[in-house]
Parts: sequence; C-alpha cells; structure tokens
Amino acid sequence: MVFGLPAGELALLAGAILIAGLVSGLLAGLFGIGGTTVIIPVLYEVFRLLGVTEEFRMQLCIGTALAVTVPTMLRAYYAHRAKGAILNGALRVWAIPAAAGVAVGSYVAHIAPGAVFKTAFVLFALFMSTRFLLGRDDWRAGDQLPGTPGMAAAGFSFGFLATLVGIAGGSFSTLFLTLFGTPFHVAVATSSGLGLIIGVPATIGYMSAGWAYQSALPPFSIGFVSVLGALLITPTAVFAAPYGARLAHRLSKRKLEVAFGLFLLLIAIRFAASLLL
Repeated sequence: MVFGLPAGELALLAGAILIAGLVSGLLAGLFGIGGTTVIIPVLYEVFRLLGVTEEFRMQLCIGTALAVTVPTMLRAYYAHRAKGAILNGALRVWAIPAAAGVAVGSYVAHIAPGAVFKTAFVLFALFMSTRFLLGRDDWRAGDQLPGTPGMAAAGFSFGFLATLVGIAGGSFSTLFLTLFGTPFHVAVATSSGLGLIIGVPATIGYMSAGWAYQSALPPFSIGFVSVLGALLITPTAVFAAPYGARLAHRLSKRKLEVAFGLFLLLIAIRFAASLLL
C-alpha cells in the first residue's frame, strides 16, 4: 500500500499520468493549446482515489492542469519561434488584456451560470470544426487582423472565456487568427505564446482562490494547485511539446486543419456531455 492505495492501482494511475503528460505536450506543440482537456479527467480520477473532497476536486484539477500548461507552452513557444512562425506583435497587444480577462473571468465564473458559457463555446466549436473539416477557407471575418483596439478586445475575450471553460485559450486564438486569414501554422504557433500569457495569471488565480481552503486540500498543494500533481505531469509534457511543434510544421495545411477540426469536435462533445450529465 502506497498513499493508501494498492500497488497495482497506483501503477495504473502513474501510467495514466504519464500518458496524460505526453499527450498534453504533443497537443501544446501541435495545436498551440495547453492540453487541459486531457489532463483534467486523469487528475479527477487520481484525486478521487486519493480522497479529495468533491467540493474542491474539480477546482484542484483545473488549477493543477493550468499550472502544467505554463512550462509546456513555454517549451512549445520556443520550438515554434525557432521556425520563425510567431506573430509577436499580436502577443504584445494581447498580453495585458488577456491577463485582465483572466481576472474578470475568475470573478464572473462564481456569479454566472457556467452552462451559458459552455453552450456558447460548444456551438462555436461545432461551427469552426465544420469549417476546418470541410476546408472552407472562404468562411472569414476579414482578410487582415483588426487594429489595436480590436486585437485588445480579442485578447481580453480569450482570457475571459478560457478561464470560464477551464482551458488555456489557444483554441480561441487559433480560431480567431484563421478567421482573419492568418496561415494555419502561424496561428498555431502564435497560440502557444498566448497559452503561456493566460496560463500564468490563471494559475496564480487558482492558487489564491483556494488559499482559504488549504486545510481541506491534499498535502503539497498551494490553493487549488497540486504542486505534486504538476511535478508528476510536467516533465513528460515538456519533453513531448517540441515533437508536437515539429509535427505541426511537417504536416500540410489541410492535414493540420482536419486534425484540429476533429480535436474541436471532441472538445465540443466533451463540454456538451458536461452540460447533460
């Protein structure tokens, strides 16, 4: 028995954590997203078996998953930057508004029905997955990116929406950039930088939000972030991120669009299921 669990069960959990880290890193490099969709279900099961109260379990999963995205997205960002594919101007405009969006989203998440935001995201993800799977490049909002006010507003919305639905925001920015004619590889690469910008304040926010409940959380936690959980997942995620970035640049635009379209479809199904169950 280790941590109160049979050795065989603990080995299965360790394997699941390892796989979650690898998949998360690949997704970070491939699509410019943090992979929280993969990490959260694994952590939920781990924390359930370790006896974490249901009242705080989901918050602990999201906070820990966001903490993992920070070094993972940093690794993916540098891998994409080496290819010269980052829109640094967009990231500079998005930085402060996205952080502000995280702060506002963290507050609104406690006072507004989450189902409203999840429903909106499901509909948007279904629309965009259809666009990518059908290869409809003519579905555009414009031929060039908006000016600074429009870009700043977009950055705020990325941070706001990402915090509400528990993801790092790369999905939103990739969709936004491609709607304005940005090449898909460049959109993915730039989104890895945004995931880092959102991940840092979001992680700090979850640490702060859970500080008052420290006594009810597992050992080695800082608020709603399990330091132990993050340390277990991060090494494999960081290891895999550059391989995902290399794969993104090797795939054709069409193959990358189809892969991202399928990913969006799975995300939409996941959030739709959470609304129904």
